[in-house]
Amino acid sequence: MKLTLNSTKKCFSAFLLGVSTLAVSCSDDDTTVTPTNTIVDLVVSSPNFSTLEAAVLKGNVATTLSGNGPFTVFAPENESFTNSGITSSVLESLSADQVKDILLYHTLSSRVNAASIQTGTNAVKTANGKDIYVTKNNNGVFVNGWKVTQADINASNGVIHAIERVLMPAPGNIVDVAQGNQNLSYLVAAVLRASQGSTNVAQVLTGAGPYTVFAPTNQAFIDAGFATIAAIQAADPNTLANILTYHVLSARAFSSDLTNGQTLTTVNGGTLAVQLGTGASIKGNNNSTGAQITGMNMMATNGVVHVIDKVLLP
Repeated sequence: MKLTLNSTKKCFSAFLLGVSTLAVSCSDDDTTVTPTNTIVDLVVSSPNFSTLEAAVLKGNVATTLSGNGPFTVFAPENESFTNSGITSSVLESLSADQVKDILLYHTLSSRVNAASIQTGTNAVKTANGKDIYVTKNNNGVFVNGWKVTQADINASNGVIHAIERVLMPAPGNIVDVAQGNQNLSYLVAAVLRASQGSTNVAQVLTGAGPYTVFAPTNQAFIDAGFATIAAIQAADPNTLANILTYHVLSARAFSSDLTNGQTLTTVNGGTLAVQLGTGASIKGNNNSTGAQITGMNMMATNGVVHVIDKVLLP
């Protein structure tokens, strides 16, 4: 018989029922058993959380999230896992410790209802010891830039907030994030080449920050005239440094912080224009059209990375 979180809880509930019946038979007739509705109970009972249920089982956190708490869980629904690129096979490929780390990154060791969240961006320590950034503005509540789609699902040991994406802990600093993405290898080469000039761009991007980097893809560099990595390595480092620092903000700006018509000031003193519509784009002063943000809110220990499809021109 295949063991599932649901079957495990059913067996445990049956055991409790047996114990309760025994207790009642040995006591007064008015003895009652108070039912619980823990975070795990709510996850198990909702078909929208079936992928999360599988993750809870694999990460061995069911006992924790059935405990007294209180807890706050930012809970990705099934569609949130899919939209984050985490299929059942991807989930299966992760170790139990990796899944546990991800789930505890969604968990706070206190009850935080939506009404108690302060306006603005708030750094909050999660159960795995890492920070998430909870933002409240006129558009709602966001965590690491991703929207809470249903708030205040109350449990006996805390509260659940459904969220539109899976939150991934930062794998390292901004340079580490770029190095871990094969579609950003031209950017990594550009950072290394630029650092050979008067500005050590790599040192900047591995510093304390926080920073926001609009990261052009490999194709974006090719479209901008850098046909190969060798072409980047042959470019003037100071010219590259001027271009790259035009892609960096000296603040942590999630997608939820961007507004239509907003002007952003970069670390080299230039400005970028934000355009919001069906998607989000960033336009440099010498770009004829804006660069589309194709991947957003990638966490780094010293900031956040948004992937764009054009090189921004100062």
